[in-house]
Amino acid sequence: MNVTNTLSRLKRYSEELGLDLTKKEDRFKWFIASLLFAKRISADIAKRTFKEFVRRDLVSSHKILKAGWDTLVEALDSGGYVRYDFSTAINILETVKKLVNEYGGDIDKIHEDAKDPKDLEKRIMEFRGFGPVAVNIFLRELRGIWEKADPRPSRLALKVADKLRISNVKEFESKLVRVYLEYCKRKKCDTCPVRKYCTKPLK
Repeated sequence: MNVTNTLSRLKRYSEELGLDLTKKEDRFKWFIASLLFAKRISADIAKRTFKEFVRRDLVSSHKILKAGWDTLVEALDSGGYVRYDFSTAINILETVKKLVNEYGGDIDKIHEDAKDPKDLEKRIMEFRGFGPVAVNIFLRELRGIWEKADPRPSRLALKVADKLRISNVKEFESKLVRVYLEYCKRKKCDTCPVRKYCTKPLK
């Protein structure tokens, strides 16, 4: 077993949420989930909140728009997403409206209309709530599924890759970020799955 084999066994966040990104409906769900993960809030709260959206069947553009702001706020609050509940509900509604109005509600149309990876990022950045962090979260897990999904690796992924001496950062980016958020940031070196390969463990 080596570091890349160990990383390969970790789940991406989309996988942990039960999403199969080869399916269009799950790509839409990941689009919404990416907005939740992008805020300065724990990954655990983002995951719990997304599962609350699934429980309430708020996982299609039609159902989200029909539900409206009040219902979205309730779902966000139930998941523990209370700090950003009002603004995130607005972001989700405006994002879904734009997707419907400009792309017919088809998440794949964004990719189809994009000229290249940079244009794809630019188009996604035009959705409310999608800054550089959200764009990276969304697209890094679509590498190999959307041909033009090829964002620059995030600072967090590069930081962990350096500690683990990994050069193929893009292949493992989602998992490297997960290692940072769940172990490095929390100073949980003792339980980190790649601790024995780390060249710069926290003291």
